[in-house]
Amino acid sequence: MNLELGIKLYQWRSFVQFSVINRKALYFTKLFQSSREIIKWRNKMSEPDYIYHEEDGDLSVLEGKKIAVIGYGNQGRAQALNLRDSKQDVIIGNREDEYREKAKGDNFEVYDIGEAVKKADIIFMLTPDEDMPKLYAEKIAPNLKDGATINFASGYNIAFGLIKPKETINVIMIAPRMIGVGVRERYLTGEGFYSFITVHQDATGDAKEILLGLAKAVGSLQASCIDVTMKQEAILDLFNEQAFGPAFGRVLLTSIDVLISNGLPPEAVLTEMYLSEEMSYTYKKMAQIGLVKQTNFHSHTSQYGAMSRGARYLGVGKELKERFQKTYDDIESGAFAKEWEGSFAKLKYKVIKFFAMRQKINKIEKEVRNNLGLKEIDVYKAPEQIEELLKKPEIKNEIDEYKDLYEY
Repeated sequence: MNLELGIKLYQWRSFVQFSVINRKALYFTKLFQSSREIIKWRNKMSEPDYIYHEEDGDLSVLEGKKIAVIGYGNQGRAQALNLRDSKQDVIIGNREDEYREKAKGDNFEVYDIGEAVKKADIIFMLTPDEDMPKLYAEKIAPNLKDGATINFASGYNIAFGLIKPKETINVIMIAPRMIGVGVRERYLTGEGFYSFITVHQDATGDAKEILLGLAKAVGSLQASCIDVTMKQEAILDLFNEQAFGPAFGRVLLTSIDVLISNGLPPEAVLTEMYLSEEMSYTYKKMAQIGLVKQTNFHSHTSQYGAMSRGARYLGVGKELKERFQKTYDDIESGAFAKEWEGSFAKLKYKVIKFFAMRQKINKIEKEVRNNLGLKEIDVYKAPEQIEELLKKPEIKNEIDEYKDLYEY
C-alpha cells in the first residue's frame, strides 16, 4: 500500500469515527432535551391550574394596542418602564405635579388623565386605592371606550363595590407582591416578581390572553403569577396589614421592652432585633428555601433553643387565632372598607397616627441612631391643627384608648 493511499484510508476512517461520535452525541443531546421537556411537561401537568409562568404569556396579543399608565409614582414608573422595555406602546396619564415632570424626563408622552384614557386600549390604574373611586368616576369612566381593558394593581375597590365598571370593558388585575423599586430591578435582572392576577370581567372574549401578555410584558411571569379573585387579593393584603403586621409589631416591642428592662444597652438590643438587618436576611432565606428549612443556616445552639423553648408559646396561638379570625371577618364582610370610607375614620386615622409617632420606641430609636452615628430620617409631620382635632367630641371619647395602646 503506497503512502498516499494509506493517508486517504486513515482520513476516511477518522471521518467515519467522527461522524459516528457526532451522531451519538446528537442522539444523546436530543434525548437529554426530550427528557427535560418531558420533566417540564410533567411538572406543568402536576401544577395547580391557577399558577402561570413565562411560557404562558404571548406578547403578540398586545400588538397594535396602546397602553396608558395612570399615575407615575413608584409602581407607575416601574411598570411603565418595564412595559416599554418589552416593546409596548406606552403613554402616561398624570395630573400636574412632580411625577408628571418625571415621566417627561423619562421620555414618555404624558397627557391629562382623561385624554390618556381616550387614547388607550389598555389602562393601568396605578394610583392610591383611596383616591381611585373619585378619579374613576370623574376621569376614567367617561373616557373609556367599549372593548378596552382596565387593569387594577389591587382588588380593593372592585371587591368592595367602590368602583363598578361598565359591562362593555375587560376588567383584569395584576397585583405585584413587590414594591415599585423591586418591580423594576427584578425585571432588569430577569428574576421577575410574584403577582396575583385574575380576569374579573371578560367583555371581548380574550381578556385572559391579554392579562397573561401584560403579566409577561411587566416581567411578572418570569417568577410566577397566581390566579386569585379580586376579593381574595384584597383580603390577603389587608389581613397581612391588620393581623400579622400588628401582632408581629407587638411581639417585637415587647421583646425590646423585656431586654432593656433587664439592663441591656438599647443600642445592643435594637441592633440585635432589627438594625443589623439579620432578620431581613432570614426572611429572604425563608422565601428561598422554606420557613423551617432555613433554620439549618443557624447554629445548633440556635436551633435547639428555638425549638425546645418554642413550646412555651403554643398556648398563645389559640387566643391569637381568635383575634385573627375577627380581623378576617371584618375584612371579608366589607365592614372595614365601609368604616374606612366614612369621614370619621379619616379623623380617627390622624389621631391614631399622632399617638403612634409618640410611642416610647421612637425616643429610644432617636437616641440609639444618634449614638451609632446613623442618619435620622423624619417622614412624619403632625397635622397642623392636631390640638383642635383632639378636642372634637367624636374623637375625644377614643383618645384614652389610643393613649394606652401606644403607651410604650
